[in-house]
Amino acid sequence: MPKPTQHLLSRRGFCLCCLGAQAAALTGGLLTPRRAYAEARGIVSLIKDSAASSPITTHNLRGNISVLEGSGGNIAVLGGADGKIMVDAGIGVSRPQMTKALADLGAEPVTHLINTHWHFDHADGNAWLNSVGAAIIAHDNTRKHLSQVERVTDWDYNFLPTPEAGLPTTVFDKSHEMTLNGATIGMTHYAGAHTDSDISVTFAEADVIHVGDTYWNGIYPFIDYSTGGSIDGMIAASDANLAATTDKTIIIPGHGNPVSTRAELQAFRDMLVAIRDNVAALKHEGRSLTETVAARPTAAFDAKWGQFVIDPGYFTRLVYEGV
Repeated sequence: MPKPTQHLLSRRGFCLCCLGAQAAALTGGLLTPRRAYAEARGIVSLIKDSAASSPITTHNLRGNISVLEGSGGNIAVLGGADGKIMVDAGIGVSRPQMTKALADLGAEPVTHLINTHWHFDHADGNAWLNSVGAAIIAHDNTRKHLSQVERVTDWDYNFLPTPEAGLPTTVFDKSHEMTLNGATIGMTHYAGAHTDSDISVTFAEADVIHVGDTYWNGIYPFIDYSTGGSIDGMIAASDANLAATTDKTIIIPGHGNPVSTRAELQAFRDMLVAIRDNVAALKHEGRSLTETVAARPTAAFDAKWGQFVIDPGYFTRLVYEGV
């Protein structure tokens, strides 16, 4: 696995890359992502240590919407007289950098926070944002997962319940809508995709959509089977996202380059389908997991998508689990 560079860290804004870099340094590059994930107690600590010092980069979009990159997943911010509305909270130890980046966008306080799903690199900052006045909105399953001990098997890690201040107070099942700062903000739940708690967040007038971790721009995605994710659900989510967008829509992915297009999303969806079909064919022939990985069913896509922490072998294992 190639060692990620500092440029990759800052551009991707994906906290697990620090894990890959440190694992490679400690093992001469021989530690696979799967093995690295299994180094249980150190993983989240490494991620948080990286986030504590990582800079926040601001990308200005349109309709007074910006993206903050550098604390866990990509974070959208809508500013205006009703206060700032954030989509995802990042990692709590990034609070000093986040506070400065938010202040640079204007003096308005953060009044609302929407979680795209429950994972800590998107919701760990919930409590501090609630402490400064943000009401938290999410899918029912996000509150459920944050409210209890939750084990992510692939990370070999047990997450403790989130403090009450970090729990969503407004939850919904299929969809939710609100109007703030003159913008219609629509939230829609996917069936199990990256997790079973994923939602999209659409800013209708600006034609901007945040699709959370159902889309990883330019890199193979992680699928959390522990909490309801699936490869077929990722493909279905991509189809839903394509149906909800046009060539003029700005698409914000959960990870990867934070400003994306429908054409890039289409390429992501087509990659998922091709690899799913390749792996399924091998599995249905009776190939073992080891044999399927050795057959390199991702080979046609590795140069573009496989140059990150979730390498071709590991992504093959994720897909194999779901077909």
